Amino acid sequence: MYVGGDWVASDSRALIEVENPATEEIIASVPDGTAEDARMALEAAHRAQPAWAALPAIARGRLVAKLAGAVSAQAEDLARIVTLEQGKPLAQARGEIGAVVTFLTYAAESARRIEGDIVAADNPDEEIQIRRHPYGVVVGLTAWNYPAALAARKLGPALVAGNSFVLLAHEITPLSGLALARLAHQVGLPAGVFNVVTGRGPVVGQAMVESPLSGLVTMTGSTRAGREIYRAGAEGLKVIRLELGGKAPFIVMQDADIDAAVAAAVTARFTNCGQICTCNERMYLHRDIADAFLEKFVAAARALTIGDPLGAVDLGPKVSGAERDKVARIVARARAAGAEVLLEGGPLTDGRHARGHWYAPTVLEVSDNASPVLREEVFGPAVAALRVDSFEAAVAHANDTSYGLSAYLFTRNARDLARAPRLLKFGELYLNRSNGEAVQGFHTGWGHSGLGGEDGKYGFDGYLRKQTTYLNWG
Repeated sequence: MYVGGDWVASDSRALIEVENPATEEIIASVPDGTAEDARMALEAAHRAQPAWAALPAIARGRLVAKLAGAVSAQAEDLARIVTLEQGKPLAQARGEIGAVVTFLTYAAESARRIEGDIVAADNPDEEIQIRRHPYGVVVGLTAWNYPAALAARKLGPALVAGNSFVLLAHEITPLSGLALARLAHQVGLPAGVFNVVTGRGPVVGQAMVESPLSGLVTMTGSTRAGREIYRAGAEGLKVIRLELGGKAPFIVMQDADIDAAVAAAVTARFTNCGQICTCNERMYLHRDIADAFLEKFVAAARALTIGDPLGAVDLGPKVSGAERDKVARIVARARAAGAEVLLEGGPLTDGRHARGHWYAPTVLEVSDNASPVLREEVFGPAVAALRVDSFEAAVAHANDTSYGLSAYLFTRNARDLARAPRLLKFGELYLNRSNGEAVQGFHTGWGHSGLGGEDGKYGFDGYLRKQTTYLNWG
């Protein structure tokens, strides 16, 4: 692990094996960290933070920009690491590393955007000043679906804001975080400013969240894990930022550009084998165009190639056998409840897919919004469609969920486009386009999809706390 500027073993000397999900081969072993390892990393970050915060923000930004340059120079090697440990096709892994560079660069550019306010006072000879300060030590807990990008998304703004950072690299995909630490060391990031611990969330993560040394906890992962972190931080009244699961509705109305909607729906469902929190998870299709849409969507899904993610394919494996089996269980329950199978995909276990965690695209049609496949987050290459008679019916079905991360709408109706942001109860809307956030936007979830958010000026501001000073000149 990378702690205090040094590479160290775990206190326990136990190891976690890292599997290639395409072959089931063990490609590396990393320390199975302990609560004591978490304590050492937090203490190293705590010691380093005051001197780091004392640097001018522009100096911190230059070092983060230097890290972005190092990532860019090593992009191909980093992309291969992502593919080998996570399973996404290499072309998509290259895109993820490009996002790492973008996140770090944008954060570096934000160094001159740390601003305060002077507001009018009630008393004579007085000035009210509102300043922004770092929290101190930021703990980053990341998911396995984008192990490099999610780490950089949090690391960049946290560091530029003047915090030190401790990353718990997810136990399934820890190699990307360690590779980022290696580059941070090479570019001269001060010891202790960035630390990477490996291990399991219920042990290392909980210790980090509960520690009095952590000032802010930012996590991307499942809603279940988010609840556990929220509980763990409650006793210490921790500032918690959570980006959690989603169940994105994909609404296509009768006046939509069907070809554009199909292309977007395929991309938003099957990229990264459906393992994206903003994925197209359930489709609501106006009855007038449902047959045409589904015919084209099924044909496009059937044409997707599945295989070695280091090659030119559309889909790699699911990240683990457990994740593959979860998708199969949800689909089986939907079929038992009456879902019609439009494309029979499912687990692949023969021939060149005999090893690895493969799941072929599956498309269902259901007649009830209560179907399990429309209620539970699938997070894989299976999706169901439900026919609707109106925009209002589609919105009602879309909002009938505890999740509130993202939603899609395809229509040419100006009135429906204008009122969609008021009616759809989600933090992120994609209107007539597929998914993919801009770094200057704000990625945030409502409801059980999270608290706080990332990206843009609002995400950056989340790594700073405010202080009010009443300055009397008398």
